[in-house]
Amino acid sequence: MNHLFIINPAAGKGKTLKFIPLIEKIFQHRNEKYIIEVTKGVGHASELVRKYCSEEDYRVYSVGGDGTLNEVLNGIVNTNSSLAVIPCGSGNDFIKSIYNYSKREKIEDIFLKMIDGKDKYIDLGKVNNRYFINIASVGFDAEVAYNAIKLKKLPFIGGTLAYILGIIITVFKYKSPDLKINIDNRQFNMKALLVAVANGRYYGGGINVTPKAEIDDGIFNICNIEEVSKPKILILFPKVIKGTHSKIKEVHFTNGKNIKLTSPNEISFNIDGEISRGKEVEFIMIPNGIKIVFP
Repeated sequence: MNHLFIINPAAGKGKTLKFIPLIEKIFQHRNEKYIIEVTKGVGHASELVRKYCSEEDYRVYSVGGDGTLNEVLNGIVNTNSSLAVIPCGSGNDFIKSIYNYSKREKIEDIFLKMIDGKDKYIDLGKVNNRYFINIASVGFDAEVAYNAIKLKKLPFIGGTLAYILGIIITVFKYKSPDLKINIDNRQFNMKALLVAVANGRYYGGGINVTPKAEIDDGIFNICNIEEVSKPKILILFPKVIKGTHSKIKEVHFTNGKNIKLTSPNEISFNIDGEISRGKEVEFIMIPNGIKIVFP
């Protein structure tokens, strides 16, 4: 088997480069080809993966956070290579949908689990012209993510704390957009606080927005939250974090394979933690779209 390690040196507050000697030690007595590449900026991970996987099949390891994972994913799609997740970021959300991951787990054990793991096909999402593996969303959440990205650059602020602070900041300046929503040809209008389209269960450093989502059931789990007052946002989001928000009257869950959102004004949308803006966004389910390594 060929192994390709994509290391983001900016992830984990710069700790990822320390894993290079560990990788070299693991493969010292293995008769298998391995390559280590360190990314140099935004988009480089996708570029590297696309180059290697167009020539040979690899087990590609995303050594970084969820942003690195999304870049590696977009490089590996439509190849026969498989994707392994080495969680080194501040959120590390997607891996929680693969197995019972704990931050206390030794990184060496995770490397060994993934190197010796088994490939399995799971579902994939496509939003406009980009792929996502975990959760994409529109509205308040995307604004929170935007603010959290800035906060995570500060010392001593990890994933969950950054998102909690991001929520508080966003509460005071967010205005819910008027959305036209089409889910599998079912159309309705909604003044939306949040629309989350989920393949996985967790995002934002452990926020359990879609507790019933499955990564291999061929359908998105969708959480729509209507506009609420600013004081109620502060009551609502602790429940969203814990995954106990289903009984709140403004919260609605549904399933779908094709979701289209349209707004008269530009809105922010979050794709696996990466933020974009536009007036229209379409989410398409691709069943069994990617091979993932399970420990």
